[in-house]
Amino acid sequence: MKPALLLIAVLILASCTREQAASPKPSKPASIPVNAAAASLQNWPDLYEATGTVRARTAATMASKVMGYVQQVLVQVGDRVREGQPLVTLDARDLDAGLHRAEAGRAEALSALPEVENGIAAAQANYELAQATFRRVDDLASKKSVSSQEFDEASARLKAAQASYEMARSRRVQLQSRIAQAEQDVRAARIVRDYAAITAPFAGVVTAKSVEPGNLAAPGAPLLTIERQDAYRLEAEIDESKLPAVRAGQTVKVTLDALGRTFDARVSEIVPAVDAASRAYIVKIDLLPASQLRSGLFGKATFALGTRQALAIPLKALQENGQLQSVFVVSNGEARTRLITAGRRFQDSVEVLSGLTAGEIVVLAPPAALADGACVEVRP
Repeated sequence: MKPALLLIAVLILASCTREQAASPKPSKPASIPVNAAAASLQNWPDLYEATGTVRARTAATMASKVMGYVQQVLVQVGDRVREGQPLVTLDARDLDAGLHRAEAGRAEALSALPEVENGIAAAQANYELAQATFRRVDDLASKKSVSSQEFDEASARLKAAQASYEMARSRRVQLQSRIAQAEQDVRAARIVRDYAAITAPFAGVVTAKSVEPGNLAAPGAPLLTIERQDAYRLEAEIDESKLPAVRAGQTVKVTLDALGRTFDARVSEIVPAVDAASRAYIVKIDLLPASQLRSGLFGKATFALGTRQALAIPLKALQENGQLQSVFVVSNGEARTRLITAGRRFQDSVEVLSGLTAGEIVVLAPPAALADGACVEVRP
């Protein structure tokens, strides 16, 4: 190699060596202070959640008891009604005619009563006269002052008068029966006449209407549905395997998503029959009165079945991004992102179904600047 080239190479090598010696070593990044807690096994309540539908405890489907055309429909869906309030009226002309016939029959029976009473009075007078005559003839017969023929005639007249009197009294009994029957006919006709006015059996709200003026109302055909206010319950489907753990009178937590409310309720009834297809049975849970309760709302009932061991972490450690759930795990002074599967939440803790083991340290309320691999310092 030529001396000039050798000199240049030596100078370049020396320059690189000086640059490397002058460049500072990279500094260690500052640690981020964080709060942390350990995942631990805890005694958690063993909960069972069942879904159901809110229904009215008392509901009535209004129908007509008689055939007739609808004249008026006095309410609409959503109207609040009071007990006894008219809801639907029917054409009652034929019912009025039946009532008038019954009243005419009663009047006819009553009009015959004076005649029967007069007949009884006349028969009684004849009977009393026959008795007096017989007593006189009998007295004379004891003295041998009348013939046997006269005595027999007096005795026969007494018996005839007595029979007439008894017959007149029997006619009065028969007439009284006719009058009583006529009264019952009138009462029955009035009841049937009242069927033309369909009224509310209790105070509530109209939830369904399937009738309009001019429709023909047939006996038993639904016209309106009324639900009693402030008397609702949740009818939840319970798996048959949970039957031994559910009892009447038990307190449960009920959540209504539409109202954004969770409150305590009481199991009022357990339907003993199990559906063969779903292998579930119905539990009816009485709800507290609330102005926004409506039939058909979706609800969830949570039953406490005992306690169980569960791996849990503070709820503040959980991070959720869409369907992804994760935590920062502290390992060797660094925060590492760990995907987990979270389960039920209880008070300020959340159950971990997978992704963590007991004793691992997780960051609480991770700072916004915390990233995977960042150095952290756990605060005491």
